[in-house]
Amino acid sequence: MTTSEESTAPTSLPWWAETVGYQIYIRSFADSDGNGVGDLQGITDHLGYLELLGVQTVWITPFYPSPMADAGYDVADPRGVDPSFGTLADFDALVTQAHERGIRVLVDIVPNHSSQEHPWFVEALASPLGSAARDRYLFRDGRGENGELPPNNWQAIFGGPAWTRVADGQWYLHIFAPEQPDLNWENDEVRADLGTTLRFWLDRHVDGFRIDVAHGMAKPAGLPDAPAGSPAAGPVHHEGGIIPVAEGASDPRFDNDGVHDIHRFIRQVADEYTDRATMGEVWVADPKRFADYLRPDELHQAFTFGLIEVPFEATKIQEIITQELTTHASVNSHPAWTLSNHDLLRPVTRYGGGEVGTARARAMLLVEMALPGAFYLYNGEELGLPSVDIPDEALQDPTWLRSGGVERGRDSSRLPMPWEGDEPPFGFSTSNATWLPSPAEYGPLRAELQFEDAASTLSLVRQAIEIRGSHEAFTGDEIDWYVPPAGCLAFRRLGGLICALNTTDEPVALPPGEVLLSSQPMDGDLLPANSAVWMI
Repeated sequence: MTTSEESTAPTSLPWWAETVGYQIYIRSFADSDGNGVGDLQGITDHLGYLELLGVQTVWITPFYPSPMADAGYDVADPRGVDPSFGTLADFDALVTQAHERGIRVLVDIVPNHSSQEHPWFVEALASPLGSAARDRYLFRDGRGENGELPPNNWQAIFGGPAWTRVADGQWYLHIFAPEQPDLNWENDEVRADLGTTLRFWLDRHVDGFRIDVAHGMAKPAGLPDAPAGSPAAGPVHHEGGIIPVAEGASDPRFDNDGVHDIHRFIRQVADEYTDRATMGEVWVADPKRFADYLRPDELHQAFTFGLIEVPFEATKIQEIITQELTTHASVNSHPAWTLSNHDLLRPVTRYGGGEVGTARARAMLLVEMALPGAFYLYNGEELGLPSVDIPDEALQDPTWLRSGGVERGRDSSRLPMPWEGDEPPFGFSTSNATWLPSPAEYGPLRAELQFEDAASTLSLVRQAIEIRGSHEAFTGDEIDWYVPPAGCLAFRRLGGLICALNTTDEPVALPPGEVLLSSQPMDGDLLPANSAVWMI
């Protein structure tokens, strides 16, 4: 069967529609100055690596001035560079040199909240109840006889109540950490300031934005209690990640209808410039509501998280792919597939760890890259890095702190990149005092070794990107599904590419055809267990 009706998409696609994207978690990518924290110059120094890999677009996580309560997602000044990451001149040089190599640059913006050290919030705390300064945020009187109870029952994503009380008795809302007060998007100053921020970076020639918590920002009138059973009334965490809005469930913290007016505003600003794009982090499970974010006057694209959330089972993977392609076709949009990011367990670990987890992660990379649309790697995914637990005393994620040590948070997936050398931190920094420890387990996976190994995950990814970008078989917005053996899936692109995945523990026979690439060495005409293949 096909997953969509006859395509009406233009024959010449915009650059973002099928780009090879790469997320750079700046703190852990490359440290150029020996302070133990990755920085802008470190990225610039490794642009050659990204170009050799085949990357066409990079998304850089926040590098703005911040007290780092949430690793930079608590922004004190959205129009500057934190000294630990460099200077504005370093940023300008990075953009210029990336463009010279044909690499586009997306920067992360955080419109849902600011840092508590943002000048606006400092002013709000010093201002009286009901003041214009407080109206930029969501201050409310508490409940109870003396206002001693939070204004509603909402819980924060990182644990604990979503409200913190200030000295004069009022409470302010923070969907994440107390150090990240939510902005009031009913306030005209908030909207105008974001427009100023967007134009500031667009004028510095960025190619667009990744929008953090793009399903947030808007809040329901009156900030009512969440109903019993809602995640807002008692969240159940992923392994450190943001919880998608459950289909049919009510979570007043996210996906309120007013958010779409905000995205139309962001789009209007982006459209003042030529060939710029907006990419949303939209954790919304309902396909129709997800598609609403991709209407022609809203986001250009949103990350497709479905493959992250399903186990390594052929039937469920096929269901998700079909659903995602159908959803995007309904609004004539293009998926942006991803298997990983800085909030989630790395695929190798998520798929079982060890040799099995590595094999499955390699197979899913081929499946992802065979699909219509763009795809984004998370730095280190091309090396097959696992998530690695580190000592309790080294953990920094607010999830660990806010949960009282119950949830370890996301640090295990944010460890420094291993580049070269025999000892930690493997070329990430000249200092051993890195912001998170560099695990010894990463030594055999370091980039310098994988470049020399034709069977490495890095070599697989490089080859896959090259074939994907040059072979005529990778065309068309539709796919046709085959009826494969149990535990397998197979689809065909319009251009002739066939991708097959074996999720079983035994080899399976393949139909006749020429093998372009396989995630594991082929055994004659048999596809090994936990592997994928491209054929024509």
